[in-house]
Amino acid sequence: MSLAKIIWLIGLIAAIALAFINTGYDAAILAVLGLVCGWFLDHEHRRGAIIAAVFLMMGGSAALGGIPGIGGYLTAILASLGAVFGGASVMAIVRTLIERIFMSNAAAAT
Repeated sequence: MSLAKIIWLIGLIAAIALAFINTGYDAAILAVLGLVCGWFLDHEHRRGAIIAAVFLMMGGSAALGGIPGIGGYLTAILASLGAVFGGASVMAIVRTLIERIFMSNAAAAT
């Protein structure tokens, strides 16, 4: 298993655990894990991560809230996962910007 997969797995486990446990630092933990996960996003997966973040953060997870018994839990888990994807999206955008700035300078210099 690659390092990127392990880090994304840790992000997923943390999102699930922090949906049920309140540490007081949940948002910070999920944001930092998201930033780390975003660093390991391949170029071709960045757009999908950004779309997933927008969907989850705009309330896409609330659609499952109506399921009796488990809807509230699923909503909490997907909201936490949305925070991880949000952090990953920020890192993906920053990395893409940096790559474009430095790649275009390197191409222009040659």
